[in-house]
Amino acid sequence: MQQPMPHQLMGYDRAITMFSPDGRLLQVEYAKKTVHQGSTAIGMVCRDGVLLITDKRIVDSLVVPEAVEKVFEIDDHIAATASGIISDARVLTERAQLRAQQHRVTFDTAIDTLSIVKDIANLKQICTQSGGLRPFGVSLLIGGVDESGVKLFETDPTGIFFQYRATVIGEGEAEIEELLKKEYKDDMTLQDGIKLGVRGLYKFLGKDFSLERIDGAFISISERKFTRLQKSDIEKYADDFKKNGKK
Repeated sequence: MQQPMPHQLMGYDRAITMFSPDGRLLQVEYAKKTVHQGSTAIGMVCRDGVLLITDKRIVDSLVVPEAVEKVFEIDDHIAATASGIISDARVLTERAQLRAQQHRVTFDTAIDTLSIVKDIANLKQICTQSGGLRPFGVSLLIGGVDESGVKLFETDPTGIFFQYRATVIGEGEAEIEELLKKEYKDDMTLQDGIKLGVRGLYKFLGKDFSLERIDGAFISISERKFTRLQKSDIEKYADDFKKNGKK
């Protein structure tokens, strides 16, 4: 009896617009695998703002760490980070920055976080049903503080987006998500969130953990201003974990 041919041999993974017999878009699934292999990024909603903290995964000692950008400022009150193909993330965040600027010029007000998320997700979705394109191989965490409150969203290569209180994407997703489910609380402060985020990355990276690899930013409710994490913020908690042996 003749065995069915694998999807790859049948060509279902060659065109983004072609469904496999079992109802899958294989190119989109490959893009999601790219995200899972990307460096880890964590987002948390805290009682006084929203926090993004991420691993820049610098593997070459000759690279200038400050030159590697993993957290992006969309507007004063909106930030984003990514896992996957970072060049794809740069294109999406630059589009979001332009959208935010156009909104300010047109309406003289700051754009809301959800509008930015929908615009990015719509473009991602178009790239799953148009011939000659490929899906964006990146997931984004987008956090902001607007008139409706503190928001954190995650978008994936399919164009789907969800709102979260806390989430993680990238290679450390399984291990750090377990930590978030145990340790995350709605009434955490930004400082508590930084501590938990650094702890998660320290636990996952182990001996590969270094201050140069960690990047992050937060937006507080009081100021609604994008603020990058200082090296001293990260170093303080990292030293505690090393002394106490928490991995």
